[in-house]
Amino acid sequence: MIETSEKLFEQAQKSIPGGVNSPARAFNSVGGAPVFFDKAEGSILTDVDGNEYIDYVGSWGPMILGHSYEPVVEAVQKTAAKSTSFGAPTNIEIKIAELVKKMVPNVDMIRMVNSGTEACMSAIRVARGYTDRDKVIKFEGNYHGHADSFLINAGSGALTLGQPSSPGVTEGTAKDTLTANFNDLHSVKKILSENEGEVAALVVEPVAGNMGCIPPKKGFLDGLRELCDAHEVVLIFDEVMTGFRVAQGGAQQRYGVEADLVTYGKIIGAGLPVGAFGGRQEIMDVVSPVGPVYQAGTLSGNPLAMAAGYALLSELHENPRHYDELEEKTTYLFTGLKEVFQNHNVPVSINRVGSMMSVFFTEQEVVDFETANTTDQELFKKYFHGMLQNGVYLPPSPFEALFLANSLTEELLDKTIEVADKSIQQALAEV
Repeated sequence: MIETSEKLFEQAQKSIPGGVNSPARAFNSVGGAPVFFDKAEGSILTDVDGNEYIDYVGSWGPMILGHSYEPVVEAVQKTAAKSTSFGAPTNIEIKIAELVKKMVPNVDMIRMVNSGTEACMSAIRVARGYTDRDKVIKFEGNYHGHADSFLINAGSGALTLGQPSSPGVTEGTAKDTLTANFNDLHSVKKILSENEGEVAALVVEPVAGNMGCIPPKKGFLDGLRELCDAHEVVLIFDEVMTGFRVAQGGAQQRYGVEADLVTYGKIIGAGLPVGAFGGRQEIMDVVSPVGPVYQAGTLSGNPLAMAAGYALLSELHENPRHYDELEEKTTYLFTGLKEVFQNHNVPVSINRVGSMMSVFFTEQEVVDFETANTTDQELFKKYFHGMLQNGVYLPPSPFEALFLANSLTEELLDKTIEVADKSIQQALAEV
């Protein structure tokens, strides 16, 4: 029972839009009241009613070693005793910047910000300032935060000039955002040829995570690199999800493709509100106060976030075995779930990259936004609630990736597979 959560949600709606501070939490995609949580440790979440759940959200990615990871907790406590914020430089900012440069070799300079949205927004501004061009290419189904430039829907054609997909986004902003099809180099080539000399940047989730986990096809990222070089366009990898997760050096390391700029989210602060953007020095040198492109933030480089992030990234850097263990655990879950759905004759496409994974209830191979939308959303809703009622917390949307933590044990993975078997049986009976 989640009686207290339901009461809190009713109360929250009186003072917070929709009762939540981010739409993804509202359960609109699956129905019902969102669960309100009280605490978490490792891969176990505990809600306000005392119910426990195996966590596959991980605060949308950063809890790669699990919740309440002791070195992170200690770092935050120790730092908070000195001050929660200075609004001035601290040594820990230098230490984490140098650590990121060690882990991601092609990042020469990095600037801390306060969220993944801010990181992506800033990277686009920097690219425009560096190239003195206005237009940006993004991909349908990729999400880069809620800045105006990214809230664009290309309509039915990838070559159509963007139209605002949210009130408050102006037509002027929309016309400078061009939308291509993910995993489709031809659509990118056509946009570039029709807008020769006008495109400042191409931004991509190297592994899509916001329409479910969708890997890049072989040659797709290499092809983007070649096209950007040929047209003198800044290639931006949005690694808010993949950074320090799919490999120590992120998707760039995993796929052997280097971007010009890269953006990060809250994993760089072990789950605290933080983001960052970085890249080649000649591009980063246009950032204020060295260059003319203005970017600022009173709380940027917050000492709590920097201390937490340094504790987490240091562990990942010094003990890369975590990545091998995560691969093994995700493969184990992938294999178990695939067998469950096959046993029940459920059409399914399961995508996985490292410790990111998604289950699509469709016969089609899911490679882009169009094929992702073939998933049976009604079946997912019933499956989601079955998992939730039996103690497994999945992302409350058929178009979000699962994030596994290395705190998951074989026992928890086996329980997840067992619950999936029970939940899909119930879901099929209700369809």
